[in-house]
Amino acid sequence: MRIAVDAMGGDFAPQAIVEGALLAVRACAAIDCLYLVGDESAIRAEIARCGGNPGRVEIRHASEVVGMGESPATAVRRKKDSSINRSMDLVKNGEADAVFAAGSTGAAVAAATLKMRTLAGIRRPGIAVAMPTPADKPVVVIDGGATTDCTPEILLQFAVMGSAYSQKVIGQAEPKVGLMSVGTEEAKGNALSKEAFDLLEKSPVRFIGNVEGHDLFEGVVDVVVCDGFTGNVILKTSESVAHAIGKWLKRELTRNPIRLLGSLLLSGGLRALKRKTSQKTYGGAPLLGVNGICIIGHGSSDKIAAKNGILQAVQAVEHRVNEAILEGMRKCAPQVAPEGTAT
Repeated sequence: MRIAVDAMGGDFAPQAIVEGALLAVRACAAIDCLYLVGDESAIRAEIARCGGNPGRVEIRHASEVVGMGESPATAVRRKKDSSINRSMDLVKNGEADAVFAAGSTGAAVAAATLKMRTLAGIRRPGIAVAMPTPADKPVVVIDGGATTDCTPEILLQFAVMGSAYSQKVIGQAEPKVGLMSVGTEEAKGNALSKEAFDLLEKSPVRFIGNVEGHDLFEGVVDVVVCDGFTGNVILKTSESVAHAIGKWLKRELTRNPIRLLGSLLLSGGLRALKRKTSQKTYGGAPLLGVNGICIIGHGSSDKIAAKNGILQAVQAVEHRVNEAILEGMRKCAPQVAPEGTAT
């Protein structure tokens, strides 16, 4: 298996990305070759800092970088020799099986869509974000921000893609799918959600109806479908709440000596809770619907997040996620007319 990594993407690139990539290679024998794409001299320096090339690592030079503040679509088109473009080219040309990128999410979505194109029948890609729940397995929220403006047909396709990912990678035999809305009743929601509800009800996915925000972490469903605008708000709000709770706990547990002593007794459980809710645990989220495997990491990815994101890419390739998506699309083809035609 061959994995391409945008070594220049992210707040702590190339240091954290290169170090995480080397950790992934050492941890995963399934990786036959890992391509580090970016400024060759900078990447070589980081490899040397980390103790040298462990083998199975190649460098592909790219002279440009798409910055976080740039317009994603414009930068991807203008900076043809950027690390994100060259990483996607490796998958497009069949030299790599998957790509991991932790820079600008918009640039990753634009480059993947432009270079790989979408799978047959897929109108728009969606980011499938695995979010922790009190149950053993996470809930998949799709879309996490790739497609902010959706049609009912696109939401149906998100349900198909999210179900395939939940089944193949997370291990849910028959994923339950819910549509994010403002109430569980069928009549609740806006025009988009009501039309999507009708399509989902007739679809081959295991649709259980509308869900609300408070259902997200309760294990009610395995896949939550929403447009990218809503999904990104859910994701960022959840991250912020988790961060705030961590700060509150630290402040309250260190307020006096007795509480501090109690916190020492709880330290093992608190560390486990931190791991469970950390974005580092998953490392990234797959961009589903493109004709290749693309894992998008958080902009603040450190070496552990980069390592886990790369291992996620390995999992997605091994479990043949795109084949499962295409099979799901074939089953619901009668419900989705070609784009631009009346339904």
